[in-house]
Amino acid sequence: MNYHLTVPKGYQPLLGVKETERAIKALKDFFELNLATELRLSRVTAPLFVQGGTGINDDLNGLERPVSFPVKSIPGIRAEIVQSLAKWKRLQLAELGFEPGYGLYTDMNAIRPDETLDNTHSLYVDQWDWERVITPADRTLDFLKRIVRGLHAILKRTEQFVYERYPAIRPELPEEIPFIHTEELLDRFPDLPPREREQRLLAECRAAFIIGIGGALANGENHDGRAPDYDDWTTPTERGYCGLNGDLFVWNPVLERAFELSSMGIRVNQDALLRQLAIRHCEERRELMWHRRLLDGQMPLSIGGGIGQSRLCMYFLRKAHVGEIQASLWPEEMLAACRAQGIPLL
Repeated sequence: MNYHLTVPKGYQPLLGVKETERAIKALKDFFELNLATELRLSRVTAPLFVQGGTGINDDLNGLERPVSFPVKSIPGIRAEIVQSLAKWKRLQLAELGFEPGYGLYTDMNAIRPDETLDNTHSLYVDQWDWERVITPADRTLDFLKRIVRGLHAILKRTEQFVYERYPAIRPELPEEIPFIHTEELLDRFPDLPPREREQRLLAECRAAFIIGIGGALANGENHDGRAPDYDDWTTPTERGYCGLNGDLFVWNPVLERAFELSSMGIRVNQDALLRQLAIRHCEERRELMWHRRLLDGQMPLSIGGGIGQSRLCMYFLRKAHVGEIQASLWPEEMLAACRAQGIPLL
């Protein structure tokens, strides 16, 4: 079986399909406006595909294959469907001349054919990608936490927005978001693998930001994969820890599991880029267009991330399957199982 499906016991959608469609639109509009206001971001138009071989596209944790195709009118060129816009956004900050403290956001749509399909993973990815210019003094853990607290405040406002319209969906987020480094998480649960560490943590605190995704931990393993050329996961911070990035999780009460809503971080500067390329043994990327521009000082320092749109709606509308939020492609066996269990996929 090439998919995984969890059916929560006794699951019944709190909203019908038509009401869900209306709620998705209202929820997305509300969150987007708050995101732009809180972080001082301007909306820009994003590409669906970029030119391959330039270093602009992301390889996420280094394993996913981008969807690519030849372009009839441009011989010798292959276009790649974006996997995220982490590096493209930083180029745009430079091209559009954003000043420190301001930035951009966009609607990112992607196809990730290597995903294992389940309740929360689809071939189609939609997220708000955002990026903001920072100063050298902002490249600190304290600044990262300040931005994360701002995002958590938006989530709290969105939760209240949904509750006022649909009282059956009760607020669950904590007033403050806890922070924990991956090394601390390893210390707390040394006998558990990373996903189970997240599970134990989120069952306790309902929301958390886990810092330092990508670098090797004390046990020699990575908590999770991260590409070497966008987030900074190697800069020393405090207590001997490293990393200026992380993932924002909430506790999903329907699926009863840790649920990632956002991946974000302060981006690499020249030193961190060279260091991380060496760690991952891909120094040849220094010759790609994007990497040359960064190393030549032609792009600003920045912080940025992605926030899953369908995941956000899935969480706040208490849905059991991401297919209740977005139209995608699913195995026939999964479609049949969902129909039998009363999970209406769009």
